[in-house]
Amino acid sequence: MLDLGRFKVGGLSIVSAVLAACGGMNSGEEKYQSDIARHAVSNQVFVEGGDFELGDVGRPDGSPYVTLTDYARPPVDVQIDSYSISRYETTWGEMESYYKASARLSLYENSPFKNRYVITPTDDPLSPYFRDKPARVPNYREAEGYCAWLADQTGLPFALPTEAQWEYAARGRGKNVPYATNTGEEDNDTYLQRPKEYIDPSIPPSGNLLSHSSLVMERRPVGSYPPNPIGLHDMSGNVAEWTQDWFQEDYYANAPHDNPRGPSEPVNPEKLEKTVRDWAGRGDGFGGGGTVFARAPVQIGSGGIGFRCVVNHSEPIN
Repeated sequence: MLDLGRFKVGGLSIVSAVLAACGGMNSGEEKYQSDIARHAVSNQVFVEGGDFELGDVGRPDGSPYVTLTDYARPPVDVQIDSYSISRYETTWGEMESYYKASARLSLYENSPFKNRYVITPTDDPLSPYFRDKPARVPNYREAEGYCAWLADQTGLPFALPTEAQWEYAARGRGKNVPYATNTGEEDNDTYLQRPKEYIDPSIPPSGNLLSHSSLVMERRPVGSYPPNPIGLHDMSGNVAEWTQDWFQEDYYANAPHDNPRGPSEPVNPEKLEKTVRDWAGRGDGFGGGGTVFARAPVQIGSGGIGFRCVVNHSEPIN
């Protein structure tokens, strides 16, 4: 049971996640879960809403950034309400706490994902599973479930971002930049671009993002690179990220102006696909695939994608 301390933020009643007793958990686990809920709130960055062109707005010479597909064209004028979004991608340590609190670890006892995406994180910064490195979840439902768990713990409307929310934030409130970095350009860390035996996690980060094949589990701890101009880290690089939108190739051609949220149901009921963004996080830079405009489908049962949560409230929450 939770000891529910409440306070007001911008007229919204928020539950302070102070865990008094949770059956089956020791005091250390209770405190860690309480800390995660509080940090999830404090790590939210307020994004003032506005109008912007969603999609591949093109280079100054008029050519598109993304040439591999036309999923991000034509760009469309949309309006986004204000919201908050996590400063960081969700980490292995945070996911472990959610799995334990939600009694979900047993679901993966015989799963091929157990030793890759549902694993006990370590306190060793040299491990790919260091608790402060970005998690990759076994499927879409666990990403959605983690945000819902935070909503239960805090009383705040946590959720996965819509595709439009994700891109608006990545582009620093809709600016025409190809990468969600401090400069708007790519300066890829060479950290993983060497033979495996020479990869040394103790080497300090360089550049302003890490884009590398998702077949390699190693990544940098969240926040290792400079944030974009509104304070968000790793929206280009580290790991790709789920959004809540069902995928539709030509969605932008008919997207509503106000707060687009993707199709209301799967386009193909036999192939349930959500929209994934930040393909730089999978090392997919060919044909503009690493830019903030790239979008592509991933089936909801697929593992290996990361995520971050938003809070759908029109005023700052911290």
